[in-house]
Amino acid sequence: MASTMLLTLDLNDPRPLHEQVSAAIKRAITTGDVTPGDRLPPARDLAAALGVNANTVLRSLRELRDEGLLEFRRGRGVSVLRRPDGRAALRTRVRDLLDEAAQYGVGPEDVLAIVKELMEESP
Repeated sequence: MASTMLLTLDLNDPRPLHEQVSAAIKRAITTGDVTPGDRLPPARDLAAALGVNANTVLRSLRELRDEGLLEFRRGRGVSVLRRPDGRAALRTRVRDLLDEAAQYGVGPEDVLAIVKELMEESP
């Protein structure tokens, strides 16, 4: 069981909390912190750890279930069914990057320029 799952939220993130929670859980699945077959901690525990309402976590879990990433089983809690599609996961991370860049006043074109610079530096 993934009871040691560490999730964090960015207090400066302008996205609704349920979207931030969903993104954090997706990241944990994508990075392998939790893997298919693992059970997630109860929504109450996740909510307490994140400092959000349990209903916010439940909304996020339902969205991830609807995406086919999680499975709800009565009496057994919430389990990870599969990892997100790689392209979809990258889209989420790029969206997060663009949102964070906007907080620093950096536009999408500048982010793209930074990515191109880094690509040129890669061996």
